Amino acid sequence: MFLLIAVVALYALKFAELSFMENVSWWWINGFAFFAFLWFEFFERMLGLDKRKDELLHEKMRKERLKRNFKEGKK
Repeated sequence: MFLLIAVVALYALKFAELSFMENVSWWWINGFAFFAFLWFEFFERMLGLDKRKDELLHEKMRKERLKRNFKEGKK
């Protein structure tokens, strides 16, 4: 989330051409935005930082626990 906020802030500062940002090239800002895209699309998944894996694991564990509890209740 920090990367997205930083990208939006950089674009806003560059668009307004405030202070030091008027000398910074658009390529640097677009490069940072591209890095943020790569991070969220590839690196985060490769490092296992996305929450989908955890959610799927917890969902699988919950279903197994429910099956086990219902089997024990029928005995």
